[in-house]
Amino acid sequence: MKPFGLKSRKTERLMALVAIALLLFCPPMIIVVDRLPAFSVGWLPVYLFSAWAIVIGLAAWLMEHRAGR
Repeated sequence: MKPFGLKSRKTERLMALVAIALLLFCPPMIIVVDRLPAFSVGWLPVYLFSAWAIVIGLAAWLMEHRAGR
């Protein structure tokens, strides 16, 4: 059985990840990225895919970080 401190810390980190994801995908942030000057490719698809990859990567890292111990 895991100590209470480890479980609450993991919960806090996951809640922080949700807050980061909400900030990354909030409409004002998407509008700012969408209005950046585009040279050849628009910045919105690049931003959305990279932000989504970061959120997925952080979630995977947080879920597997303590599995080895």
